[in-house]
Amino acid sequence: MGTFIQLDAADGQSIPAYVAQASTPAKAAVVVIQEIFGVNAHIREVADAYAKEGYLAIAPAMFHRLQANVELGYDEADRNAGMALKTAAEALPAKVLLEDIQRAIDHAHQICGGKVGVVGYCWGGLLTWRAACLLSGLSAAAPYYGGGMTSEAESARESKVPLMAHFAEEDKWISMASVNAFKLAHPKAVVHTYPADHGFNCNHRSTWQADAAALAQQRTFDFFKANLL
Repeated sequence: MGTFIQLDAADGQSIPAYVAQASTPAKAAVVVIQEIFGVNAHIREVADAYAKEGYLAIAPAMFHRLQANVELGYDEADRNAGMALKTAAEALPAKVLLEDIQRAIDHAHQICGGKVGVVGYCWGGLLTWRAACLLSGLSAAAPYYGGGMTSEAESARESKVPLMAHFAEEDKWISMASVNAFKLAHPKAVVHTYPADHGFNCNHRSTWQADAAALAQQRTFDFFKANLL
């Protein structure tokens, strides 16, 4: 459904991004931020789903500065490769990745002329949280099980836009205690939890939970409709 384009980053690098277009001219856009597995089939399917809802969807390749064409699966070897890339990406100067996301936001504005939201999963959930707090041009943000976003340091930030966060109650990486602390620190945020494990949204993973994924998706669709259209 979509195609890859090249975004000109702030430092002159060219960053690939998967773009899915709505069947009719989009009135708003959604930036989709990848997990540690790259802009793989699942992330492209997520972008396609937002395009079917009438949005321009754009998913920048957040690992491109480290390795081109990252498209990993979900076995142990690929998880380890993804974690290594994520660690290397987090070691880059903080502004670099955010500037790449900002470029995707700006491009979405240029193409559709409407409001822009951001959604992200796992590491992409953390980047979605940072984007909501630090970047410009956004009107809503929806992080899914953002690893690290409930830490004391990250939770000290404040979102500049309406926020809906999704967490898994059986998540081994994000404790419910930290989620509850995040809720207390951000009373304006809408926070949902699900009887599921980390990665429940991804139907390519063993932790996929169909009911939780469908409910979270519908809630996010409704949230974006209220804040972007």
